[in-house]
Amino acid sequence: MDASSAPTVVPGQPASAPVKLRLRDVTKSFDHSVQPVVALQAVSLEVSEGECVVLFGPSGCGKSTVLNLIAGFETATSGEITLDGQPVREPGSDRLMLFQEHALFPWLNVIDNVMYGLRWQRPYRFRLRARRRKAMELLKLVHLEEFAGSAVHELSGGMKQRVALARALAPDPKVLLIDEPFPALDALVRAKLYGELQEILVRTRKTIVAVTHDPREAACLGDRVLVFTGRPGRIKGEIKIGLPRPRDINDSSVGEHARRINAQLESDDEKEPREKA
Repeated sequence: MDASSAPTVVPGQPASAPVKLRLRDVTKSFDHSVQPVVALQAVSLEVSEGECVVLFGPSGCGKSTVLNLIAGFETATSGEITLDGQPVREPGSDRLMLFQEHALFPWLNVIDNVMYGLRWQRPYRFRLRARRRKAMELLKLVHLEEFAGSAVHELSGGMKQRVALARALAPDPKVLLIDEPFPALDALVRAKLYGELQEILVRTRKTIVAVTHDPREAACLGDRVLVFTGRPGRIKGEIKIGLPRPRDINDSSVGEHARRINAQLESDDEKEPREKA
């Protein structure tokens, strides 16, 4: 969908929006032969239902580790992670990841890739027709319904990522986790995907946690941006993005927010309270 034809939506959750996801004093250390490496130190954050929160910081700051902890791929060394008040201890279909690589199954066509995640989901488990209908709805959402029968190798890089997004949305997860899915794509394709991802965010009101090291991407996609320090990763700043959607990544207002995000990252004052704007 062209961003210019999408409805204008002002971001931000109502005061009554419940907290969907909570991290409380989460730390993560990895054992190495010489000495343990502390990746995260006392990270606390809350994500409201329907909110898109972007974790921004330099490479190696632990932001992808946060996603892996939320997904249940890793276990926190200390602290607590809860989803709807329940502890997160292992992977589950209520938290699905969109990876940097599309990770589609090359032996399945497009619609079968999207349908794959529905095989064990009620009410679709024993209803092939219902799975196919749901998959087609999702392919329409990402504007790929005409490619339902195509092989994966016949798709462009951007199209593969859109199929991967449809597959991640298929089980209707409570939280969608996005780990820099667009860095290998050219600028024009990325700009189009940013618009489509915002359209999906508005239409589904899906709770999203994303990571990036691109300040413009953070300002374009996020309702809030949490700025991380270098390792061990800690949250040093919070910036609210009060711009209406859809946002054009090349717009000057997005650029201004990106400059503020960069300035927060480059600040030497680690004791400065989180900026809220």
